[in-house]
Amino acid sequence: MTHVRADGTAHMVDVSAKAVTAREASARGRVVLAPGAVAALRDGTVPKGDALAVARLAGIQAVKRTPELIPLAHPVAVHAASVDLDVTDDGVDITATVRTADRTGIEMEALTAVSVAALALIDMVKAVDKHARITDVRVTAKSGGRSGDWVEEP
Repeated sequence: MTHVRADGTAHMVDVSAKAVTAREASARGRVVLAPGAVAALRDGTVPKGDALAVARLAGIQAVKRTPELIPLAHPVAVHAASVDLDVTDDGVDITATVRTADRTGIEMEALTAVSVAALALIDMVKAVDKHARITDVRVTAKSGGRSGDWVEEP
């Protein structure tokens, strides 16, 4: 593991010699909700306001804060970030895609976007659903860099 020194201590890897390349990563997750919370999202009657808009913006903000939250993540120049929320019959599917041209991957930023969007959504609907839960957060695709491209199998 490149993040561990010979003595076993963790450190941030030096990526300064790596080439700058275009990179993209996508992640997904779900917030499972009770029928009443789904209805409130669809009807626009969530007591705290536009829960989907708040969650989307929280996810985008989270992308830019990832190196502050994940100790060994490198600060990267974020060139684009999108967070999409799709209300389903049993909750909300969240997808994030992040792009950069930098020396290291951007998967952690995509994962952080999904996770924080999910947390913000739960905060917005907690008055309607006290049992909301976050599930299935994962990287679904990445491109660029030395390890090449990868897409989650359907």
